[in-house]
Amino acid sequence: MKPSVLLLLLCAALLTVATLASEAYPSGYGTDSCDVDLVPVRQEVYDGGRIIDISHRYMPEMPAFESDEGIGQFLWLPKSMKNGSIANNSEMKMQAHTGTHVDAPGHVFDHYFDAGFDVDTLDLEVLNGPALLVDVPRNKNITAEVMESLNIPKGVRRVLFRTLNTDRRLMFTKKFDSSYVGFTQDGAKWLVENTNIKLVGIDYLSVAAYSDLIPAHHAFLKEREVILVEGLKLDDVKAGIYSVHCLPLRLFGSEGSPIRCILIKG
Repeated sequence: MKPSVLLLLLCAALLTVATLASEAYPSGYGTDSCDVDLVPVRQEVYDGGRIIDISHRYMPEMPAFESDEGIGQFLWLPKSMKNGSIANNSEMKMQAHTGTHVDAPGHVFDHYFDAGFDVDTLDLEVLNGPALLVDVPRNKNITAEVMESLNIPKGVRRVLFRTLNTDRRLMFTKKFDSSYVGFTQDGAKWLVENTNIKLVGIDYLSVAAYSDLIPAHHAFLKEREVILVEGLKLDDVKAGIYSVHCLPLRLFGSEGSPIRCILIKG
């Protein structure tokens, strides 16, 4: 096929997409030009594979906790250059515990919430540093028995747990699935009492198994020493040691926040 014909077909496809635009953006978003140099490139890895993005991209079909409909529309463009504004200015509205996110102690302890233990008080040293990515046995939740079987070295402080959730691509499935893999209460308690782990990351919307939702969270967050990062994107990443870097928004008064997490190979 001639390049000129291919370009015309591309333009036609982009114009078709424009007619399907939702309220989130006025018609024509991303379709102003058929210049192939203006097609954005979205990456999962950077610097030749040295930097790996383990955060999920926020999309309307991203799953939301206990919802069949996903997070739905979360962006609006009330001020648009196409509608006469001097600049584009989006607005965003969604739950704090959406997508890849972090939990603060006030999430499950009301007295911590009232005292102000929000995401702005989380220790960035814990959220950044050497981390171990481990594969969890695929046939069960993370119990005390499973934790013991992983033989995580005593000095490790940051662990990302990859489970059956990644294999099942649950974070890419709009409908919430309560059969996801997570920590049981005894698994969380074992981790707190027998390891030096202070950062716990997992690959679905909750670190706690659905059957142990609050008890497991209580075990992790009671002493305010463990930070929970949930909804990580761990597909196509080899198990091993990395440098993890996670930065939540400084949301004063919020018990949760979206978080951007990356892994850097040594």
